[in-house]
Amino acid sequence: MQTSAVTDLAHTHARPVHWLATATAMAGVVALAGLLQPGPAGATAAPGPLAAPDAATARFPLECGGGPSKIAQRATGDLDGDGNPETVAVVHCEAGSGTPPSGIYVLTHGKGGAAPVTRVVATLVEPSQLKTVAAFAVRDGAVSATLLGYSSPDVPSCCPDQKEQVKWRWQGGAFVRTAQAEARAV
Repeated sequence: MQTSAVTDLAHTHARPVHWLATATAMAGVVALAGLLQPGPAGATAAPGPLAAPDAATARFPLECGGGPSKIAQRATGDLDGDGNPETVAVVHCEAGSGTPPSGIYVLTHGKGGAAPVTRVVATLVEPSQLKTVAAFAVRDGAVSATLLGYSSPDVPSCCPDQKEQVKWRWQGGAFVRTAQAEARAV
């Protein structure tokens, strides 16, 4: 081992005062770190899913000539995968007799201050298509329906002569008709 030319360096011999100074400095650092810690983490509950929109509060784009409209059927389900349910409503104008054409509308919550507002975000079937909805369901993120219609204007409106099974699914930001059977005579 090589010996140093300077045999008595002050920092090579720790004395009790050095240990005391080091311990005091460390205690100060620990105390200061404790004071600078962030406050306790508060559990902020993420908002839960909203209730399904109420079809009775929606304004449907349906012209009934001043008469009332009627919600014939409704179903709910999460159609766009956001964790909140949408409501799908089958609506037609009230008529004293006959079978008025239906519209199928998708409802969601819009922004409206403290309480969400129900609004129509998609029309799957326009009443102008002169279809009546016979069966209707929302399952597994899809809307399915059996539509009754007419092969020509000569067919009496009481007696639809065509039937088709249709399905819509949310894809790429829009409802896409994903399954359709050929129109069949009833």
